[in-house]
Amino acid sequence: MNPLKITTTGLPEPTQTLCLNGSSAVEKRHEILEYFNQTWNLYESLFDCLDDERAYFNKAISLRHPLIFYFGHTATFYINKLMAAGLISQRIDDGIEAMLAIGVDEMSWDDLDNSEYSWPGVAQLRDYRRKVRSVLIDFIENMPLSLPLSWESPAWVILMGIEHERIHLETSSVLIRQLPVEWVKPQAHWPACPHVREDRTTVPPNSLVTLQGGQLTLGKRDDTYGWDNEYGTAHCDVKPFKASKMLVSNAEFFEFVQAGGYQNPQWWDDEGQGWRDFSGATIPTFWVGSLVQPEELRLRLMTEEIPMPWDWPAEVNQLEAAAFCRWKADETGKSIQLPTEAEWYLLREQVEGDQPDWQLAPGNINLSWWASSCPIDQFPQGDFYDVVGNVWQWTTTPIGGFDGFRVHPLYDDFSTPTFDGKHSIIKGGSWISTGNEALRSARYAFRRHFFQHAGFRYVVSTHQEKLVVNPYETDTLVSQYLDFQYGESYFGVNNYARALVDIAEKLCEKRHRVLDIGCATGRASFELARLFDQVTGMDYSARFIDVALSLASGETLRYLIPEEGDLMEYCQARLSDVGISAEQAGKVRFMQGDACNLKPQKNPYDLVLASNLIDRLRDPKRFLQDIASMLSSGGLLILSSPYTWLEEFTPKGNWIGGVRENGEALTTYQALQRLLAADFTEVQAPVDVPFVIRETARKYQHTVAQLTVWRKR
Repeated sequence: MNPLKITTTGLPEPTQTLCLNGSSAVEKRHEILEYFNQTWNLYESLFDCLDDERAYFNKAISLRHPLIFYFGHTATFYINKLMAAGLISQRIDDGIEAMLAIGVDEMSWDDLDNSEYSWPGVAQLRDYRRKVRSVLIDFIENMPLSLPLSWESPAWVILMGIEHERIHLETSSVLIRQLPVEWVKPQAHWPACPHVREDRTTVPPNSLVTLQGGQLTLGKRDDTYGWDNEYGTAHCDVKPFKASKMLVSNAEFFEFVQAGGYQNPQWWDDEGQGWRDFSGATIPTFWVGSLVQPEELRLRLMTEEIPMPWDWPAEVNQLEAAAFCRWKADETGKSIQLPTEAEWYLLREQVEGDQPDWQLAPGNINLSWWASSCPIDQFPQGDFYDVVGNVWQWTTTPIGGFDGFRVHPLYDDFSTPTFDGKHSIIKGGSWISTGNEALRSARYAFRRHFFQHAGFRYVVSTHQEKLVVNPYETDTLVSQYLDFQYGESYFGVNNYARALVDIAEKLCEKRHRVLDIGCATGRASFELARLFDQVTGMDYSARFIDVALSLASGETLRYLIPEEGDLMEYCQARLSDVGISAEQAGKVRFMQGDACNLKPQKNPYDLVLASNLIDRLRDPKRFLQDIASMLSSGGLLILSSPYTWLEEFTPKGNWIGGVRENGEALTTYQALQRLLAADFTEVQAPVDVPFVIRETARKYQHTVAQLTVWRKR
């Protein structure tokens, strides 16, 4: 075997993820800069594989953005996070940083995003990336730095950007693999493994190995960067089980295919059958050819097709892997299934050490060997092969937070949108998993119909995973907003969202397009659909948008509200309970967006509703300056807020009211009159709108918001 040495082609060899402590801040700064540059170069080198401009602008699959989005997205991520943290004060390109910043684009087949976008050009984004890199190098060289690095360190934002780009290194490589092969080209610095068994009969048979089980405590404790879902604690008691010695190979999976596995509904659950009907799959996605001539089947790699390597791992989604296990269980009479996360951790004990300490990776991981999978018997690890590396391994475990889970304030939408019971954990890493992805503690999860460089091994186990669709029982803020927007009314105070829309109904004459900005979990957006033809609900938090999308699709969401102490009340929200029809919900489009950096609109809105928003923005003046361009002439802007200015949301220098100006009191209403005077006429005198938020059974927030209405000239 010849390990991949990118250094021989002019690109730096992948480095291990950094340790958070050290003996010298000077050395650590140098390590961070080196890690940043190496990651940046590696990411851009991936796009060398695109050989046709269509590869940038055409979706590889209908459920994801085209690659041009991801080419720029990782750079905008740095700028947007540094701005959110208050660590830089100036943007580089507002338009790019809005369009390529955020977007809930990991979809199911029944919530496709068919929006048309005017993407920036490739040359424009290369120039943008060059400017961002210069800013970041200067920031790294001059940022305050003390050891050990922590969540509060400016360096943590840089590490967040680096590890985020390494995630997209992998996810973008999967999208490249799904493009037409004539649009891409092999590159010397992305070499495929040359070791292939083209004869199925020579592939080593799989077998089962017994593990004794044991007690485990999960949760990140090592001294490296981690995503928020890795922290906390989970205690697991794993019963003895058996696991397949090797990953399931293409040859082994072919037995399922040949037996009519894709056609037999017996092996597919409801979700699997839904995906199979949508996709029309009869063989794995990366197999090329047909079963009529199985000897001519080929495998699509990232940039080429090769004769079927029967001894490489079968790369499938979780639904296909689970169907195989049901078939295998029926064939063998054994309780065969995918492993749990905890069972994988017991397997992981077969591998010594972890990525930061590896002199040479013990498997096909960390880009240490090839830019593709390799034979399933290439890397022995204890009694098994490929416990880590080659391909990610699907589990049955839906991702959730460990006890003590906390959302990182600068990336509130990394983990919690996946805590919905629909995202299954993958473990072990693939050939292109680097940085945090290659760590033992890494916890990544995807919808079960999605593709990564992922395969599976099976276990014989008595454990049965409970698949509970329960997104927000552990998210206090989302639970509180669900209750605020869809729960009962208290003390005779009407539902706030409904009250605002009732006021809008009396004032609006044009009722075509409306924007509900700061929509939270979407109640006002749904109510506006009674009046308007097209409704857009926008919020910065993907957690809220994910809730709104789930409600719009007809789901019932469960949430918990504290009663007293450890006692909780079990509640649920669904649109039909508050009189919102499926027809109304169908008029609403939800999107993630930043009110302080709005995307330009081709078609202006007739109404913009911003409730409880301006006193939660880092730059409310910027929002008020930009909002005029979002409205048609004669369109209305309705603002409602209690003007609760807090420095945790808005730097005091950016408060527009509640301050003294030249010694005189300046209220927010006075500031609004001044700031909006150039573009708006005030429609009516301010009115008070009360609302109540329940905190516990005996504690409520009773607040009075001031509502003002402005008509664009």
